[in-house]
Amino acid sequence: MSNINQIVNFLKEQQATFVLLLCHKSADADAICAAYALQGLLKRFLPDLVVEIGAPQGINKPTKQLIENLSITVSLKPNIESASVIFLIDMNTFDQLDEVVDRLKASNAPLMIIDHHTPSLDTEQICSFNLVNEQAAATCEIIYTLYQQASIPVSLNEAKALFAGIAFDTRHFALGDSDTFRIAGELVNAGVDAQEMLISFSNPIDNSERLAKLKACKRVKIVKIGEWILALSHVSAYEASAAKSLVDLGAHMAAVAGKKAGKLEVSLRCNRDFNEKTGIHLGKDISMPMGELLGGVGGGHAMAAGVNAKGTLDNALNKCLELLKEKIPINA
Repeated sequence: MSNINQIVNFLKEQQATFVLLLCHKSADADAICAAYALQGLLKRFLPDLVVEIGAPQGINKPTKQLIENLSITVSLKPNIESASVIFLIDMNTFDQLDEVVDRLKASNAPLMIIDHHTPSLDTEQICSFNLVNEQAAATCEIIYTLYQQASIPVSLNEAKALFAGIAFDTRHFALGDSDTFRIAGELVNAGVDAQEMLISFSNPIDNSERLAKLKACKRVKIVKIGEWILALSHVSAYEASAAKSLVDLGAHMAAVAGKKAGKLEVSLRCNRDFNEKTGIHLGKDISMPMGELLGGVGGGHAMAAGVNAKGTLDNALNKCLELLKEKIPINA
């Protein structure tokens, strides 16, 4: 039985009337667009089903403009308590929802996860259905596969959303593989104007983000292990953007920590050369153990990952460096 048939049959067995598609904190284009396309697919099978996209922890800036352009409706105050079934979209752990976690765990609704990150064991065990494909470059790729399984064509707006989500999570296809480009090509054939879509969420950065990047450069600590140059820094916002900038400037791998409202966040980025030659998967090998060591949670992709935890900035960066020293092969 295909994944989409399993999902639909499960919803029928639960006699579901209201399904909530829940996205992670600061929801990005992959999460929102995957939820939107899944919403449309479920409605094809179950027209009377109420399907809501929820982002209780907010939406990131580029995606706000994107969902306005695509007329995607997202609830910032989803009714978790009334849901018959809850999908966790593009997230591998409850901890990506912060204070919403207690409401989620108190719900009697069965949980289903659709994601392309390495799953948290605890979350995987709690969920009634897990559709996780770590080989997919984006969760939108997984949703597109569900459409293919069902032999249902995507609408133009769904095609635009899926294309945008994939483009966002692959850094405009820099991280894509053959499946990514095949799917992108099929979405273009469905009517997507690739150039228009890429421009639609490539907004100029504001001064606060520029300052964060510059401060990360000013505060950077450079460590050399073998042939690899590692950059460690800290800022008060835009950690992911700052980490990417340090890699763009020449570091093979970068970790940038920040603290907001007492909560510690660390973003990790590396280039493909570092990933392939060291064999280090930032999500599995660095972020996940970092999260455990720091009393929080971590995860992500091979070349882009993050940690939400407790403690000081210095301690977080030191733990990151210790793990890197353990994982980097001596002859790498």
